[in-house]
Amino acid sequence: MVTAPALAQQGAAPARTIDSVDPFIGTGGEGHSFPGAVAPFGMVQLSPDTDTSCMIRDCYAHAAGYRHDDPTIEGFSHTHFSGAGHSDLGDVLVMPVAGDAVALDPGTPTAPGYRSRFSHDDEVARPGYYAVTLASSRIRAELTAGTRVGVHRYTFPAGQAAHLVLDLRRSLYNYPGKVLWSGLHLRPDGTLTGFRETRGWAPGRKLFFAMRFSAPLTDHALIDRDPDVAYKGFQAPGRGSDALAEKLGRQLEARLDFGRLDRPLEVRVALSGVDEAGAVANLDAEPGDFAATQARTRAAWDQALGAVELEAPAKTKTIVATALYHSLIAPSVWSDADGRYRGPDDQVHRAEGYTFRSTFSLWDTFRAEHPLLTLVQPEATTNDVVRSLIDSQRHSPHGILPVWQFAGRETWTMIGYHAVPVIADAYLKGFRGFDADAALAAMVASAEYASYGGLGDYMKLGYVPIDREPEAASKTVEYAYDDWTIARMARAMGRTDVAQRFERRASNWRNSFDVKTGWLRARNSDGSYRTPFDPTAINYGSDYTEGNAWQYSWFMPQDQAGLFRLLGGDHKAIAKLDAMFDYDNSKLDYSHAEDIAGLIGQYIHGNEPSHHVAYLYSYAGAPWRTQERLKQIVDTQYAATPEGLSGNDDLGQMSAWLVFTALGFYPVAPGSNQYVLGRPFVSRATLRLSGGKSFTVRAENLSEANRYVRSVTLNGAPLRRSWIADAEVRAGGELRFVMGDRPDTRWGSARAVRPFSLSR
Repeated sequence: MVTAPALAQQGAAPARTIDSVDPFIGTGGEGHSFPGAVAPFGMVQLSPDTDTSCMIRDCYAHAAGYRHDDPTIEGFSHTHFSGAGHSDLGDVLVMPVAGDAVALDPGTPTAPGYRSRFSHDDEVARPGYYAVTLASSRIRAELTAGTRVGVHRYTFPAGQAAHLVLDLRRSLYNYPGKVLWSGLHLRPDGTLTGFRETRGWAPGRKLFFAMRFSAPLTDHALIDRDPDVAYKGFQAPGRGSDALAEKLGRQLEARLDFGRLDRPLEVRVALSGVDEAGAVANLDAEPGDFAATQARTRAAWDQALGAVELEAPAKTKTIVATALYHSLIAPSVWSDADGRYRGPDDQVHRAEGYTFRSTFSLWDTFRAEHPLLTLVQPEATTNDVVRSLIDSQRHSPHGILPVWQFAGRETWTMIGYHAVPVIADAYLKGFRGFDADAALAAMVASAEYASYGGLGDYMKLGYVPIDREPEAASKTVEYAYDDWTIARMARAMGRTDVAQRFERRASNWRNSFDVKTGWLRARNSDGSYRTPFDPTAINYGSDYTEGNAWQYSWFMPQDQAGLFRLLGGDHKAIAKLDAMFDYDNSKLDYSHAEDIAGLIGQYIHGNEPSHHVAYLYSYAGAPWRTQERLKQIVDTQYAATPEGLSGNDDLGQMSAWLVFTALGFYPVAPGSNQYVLGRPFVSRATLRLSGGKSFTVRAENLSEANRYVRSVTLNGAPLRRSWIADAEVRAGGELRFVMGDRPDTRWGSARAVRPFSLSR
């Protein structure tokens, strides 16, 4: 665990951010991150899988394929989520095997087939590179990846025959019949191509690949597991595996033989969501051997991570640099090198003038991940994201923006229409690389799709009724926030009619807030509140989404002042915030609820609805209480260890929270163009912004004792308010905090200098 002294010590030597990244952080506990090779936002995430044999519910711990406390590696597959709370993927699993006997099944940890034991002492992981020695075979395995290509390098023991097992049967979150269809084709030039279709989290997901080897095949066999028969000599399309597929057609794997090699075997694999020809073209678009690919990807990571230069003690810098790294893995590239991609309608489209992105965990990432990308990534990334969302809506069979999309397909996971704040936040920050009119139309269409999540009732009643729709309390407040961001963008565009309609809807959170009890509660369609009511109860499919009344009663980021008035004023709001953090959970049992991790009282840092709550003290005029709570959270929820994430990273949201918090400010209400000031956890950080500008945060006198903000200056002038504007950051300059051992209860306390809120 990174303790407060470790966070506060000064004097660390400056170094490049890339050198402080540790991809093993989050691979244990509930972080669900993977240690393998990936380029920034790469389509390929080439990483070891330690267990794909688990079934559904038991797979939660292995959502990323790799778990740090597992003793064996089953193989290396090409697609993984970074910290998701659910899973799929694990496509195209490859495992090297040495010797004369080749097992064609992974076996189990106690009775291994091609599975191998390994030791963490033999592992190396850094951005764009992973290596491990497979103890059972003494093969040294190395992985690297470009944007659409993964490259393996296997060094086999001298004198032993080299083989690869290619297994298209295996998946993460596995179950019988998940693979609907698969095929393999060996082309005359030695390129192996293939495909598979799965009925997983995203139903009917298709993936194609192309594979080339640095040494010629000496023999090979195709195996179909239904029945268990080996077929020799699979050939070009139209013969061999195609003929077999017409008859049996699924659960394929292959044994690839290379004889005794006098040099490492390199395997280059490209992916495509379109077709095998697209995979071959992607392979050709990124030429070069292992060393060349690794060098290109390291340079790409150095540039991407160099957007934030850090000065901090080693452990602090490691957790913050790694958080930045995890924030730059998704949304991942999904279009091919020629711009083609498979969309939510399962048809092939072409991205003209931009790169189509997918892997949108929007319920999580609208909060901090996407706002962070608007600062630390080139403008093309945010514009690509917005154009991808707009085109996804255009091609959606339902005509709405993505909810939780990957590989171009919709999963309908989580709630809200949170592509809306991502688009609005980008537009309001000045991004113009997309059609704003089309974007607003897509946002409105999503907010008025009556068949989705109780929206029909929400538009009629002003709230989602629990007797007609589960998780109604959460949906009501999340819809209201999304509506506010539509109104903000519409007003900025001069669309007064749209702005007025959605400004009214932005106040709908009040319709589910029970003033008598002081809680957000689910209401029935007749207007009554549902009973019995327990603010600590967490049950999936009940009144709230992955949480309870304690977390969701604070989710109206567009109108915190209005909430505080309903609670009885600032002092009562502060008292309730304190009660949340100080709650005694000793008599509560949340073991039945996944994702409920990182509890500090009823604050749940391992899940997103709580992420803004520590900053709310500043809205009540007590920013020093925010500073105290942030220290409590960072000290207990992050560490430079495999267990260093208290909950799953959710495609970068947990990490983005830490990056912002370490810098000293956070986007409580994306779309407001304001960041609420907290306290920095690094002595210096410099953001390298577009146009050659830079914005530096400095923390004078930061130490274990000096944990409070005594004063703040912006470009040398005193800053009395407890927030900073996005435009002030983008203009460049310096934000300087002077720290002390006692809070300054005057700074940031006056009502006029508090963060934005709708009701003021």
